[in-house]
Amino acid sequence: MDGYIENKTFDEIEVGDTASVEHTLTNKDIQLFALMSGDVNPAHLDEEYAKSDMFHKIIAHGMWGGSLISTVLGTQLPGPGTIYLGQTFRFLKPVALGDVITAMVTVTAKSVEKHIVTLDCVCLNQEGKKVITGVAEVIAPQEKVRRKRIQLKEITLSQDGEPVCHRAIIMAKGLAPIKTAIVHPADVYSLKSAIDAAEEGIIEAILVGPEDKIRHVAKEAKLDISKYKIIPTMHSNAAAEKAVEMAHSGEIDAIMKGKLHTDELMGAVVDKASGLRTARRMSHVFMAEIPNFARPLFVTDAAVNISPNLAEKVDIVQNAVDLFRIIGLGTPRVAILSAVETVNEDIPSTLDATALCKMAERGQITGALVDGPLAFDNAISEEAAKIKGIHSHVAGKADILVVPDLESGNILLKQLTLLSNAAIAGIVMGAKVPIILPSRSSNGISRKASCALAQLYVRGKKILKT
Repeated sequence: MDGYIENKTFDEIEVGDTASVEHTLTNKDIQLFALMSGDVNPAHLDEEYAKSDMFHKIIAHGMWGGSLISTVLGTQLPGPGTIYLGQTFRFLKPVALGDVITAMVTVTAKSVEKHIVTLDCVCLNQEGKKVITGVAEVIAPQEKVRRKRIQLKEITLSQDGEPVCHRAIIMAKGLAPIKTAIVHPADVYSLKSAIDAAEEGIIEAILVGPEDKIRHVAKEAKLDISKYKIIPTMHSNAAAEKAVEMAHSGEIDAIMKGKLHTDELMGAVVDKASGLRTARRMSHVFMAEIPNFARPLFVTDAAVNISPNLAEKVDIVQNAVDLFRIIGLGTPRVAILSAVETVNEDIPSTLDATALCKMAERGQITGALVDGPLAFDNAISEEAAKIKGIHSHVAGKADILVVPDLESGNILLKQLTLLSNAAIAGIVMGAKVPIILPSRSSNGISRKASCALAQLYVRGKKILKT
């Protein structure tokens, strides 16, 4: 997209001409429309009311898709100077938060007498399925117009200090809870977050650890744990081993870390004899919901693999791709990050990025569009990618960011949370069950969203198997 808008005059337009625009539906889109129009239909704005099938909970109807079609008509075909005469639309499928919608118009007829142009209109979701079809009639301009594109200022919506919600929580509404072993919930943060997630129907919490400590924490914090099953163990290490045993026997769907060190829990998980290893390298995937950013950003690996080699990075990429697809977000664009976007033998991450792209091209990584090396700016900003002359399906549009190592990933995640107020969810992939690893500083939304992400993965995987 350049810095100018240019129309097509009636004489320039030919039957068969097409134009399109792509946009990802965000909660802010729905809120802005409601503010502008006064449309507070609970099907659009009330999470509890707007329950439909597995991944489509917050529904936006024709008001949004129709506006995208108007965007194409007013800015591209015919463009500036167009007079809208009328339209007829059929709304075939709901559009949900996170859906990537492509609005396309195609010229089907021209009337010379009044310079009327008829166009077929269609909106497709990220799966290529039609969500809106229709016909529009416009009066096409007769004079050529080329104007500088107006850069709109970003609008920030606030809810009186309310923290940013997370897309995973919204997407998981209405799903059956997953049985989750909370390992050593011997502090108020881990115990309360487990109870909160259970109360919301995200997990069925099973408390594993020293019973006296758990009950003491509950009493001190005035938390009612009478309806939760407690599996007593002597100490935190035994709790981790018990949770792994329960996962092996199929008693639980996921494991969540309580008050114990990550190494202690993961030591039991990765144990070669009794752990939860699969053929895939285990890796952590964060899903970041960032205010004023249209799509969630997945970041991997910022928690488990310290300095992965090329073979390990293949699994890290594939784990993130599998999670993205299984929870229903479609085909991801994967950016392999480095400090630069050119191959430099003095920067090993650029060499790994090049190899990973070729491996994806040869089918060693599947289900995604992969590009790299890419610097952070040109991975997420189309403008930055354009300035640097980078042309790819990923640059400026990345869904998944693969960091070179744990240090860079950790720094990136903390910048997103502390400076951008991002809501973070994350799970370990590659084990027999997802592992939820909240940090000691994780807030309530992050812990709940991580449980929801595991729920989406478990339920999505089950649906794929049926």
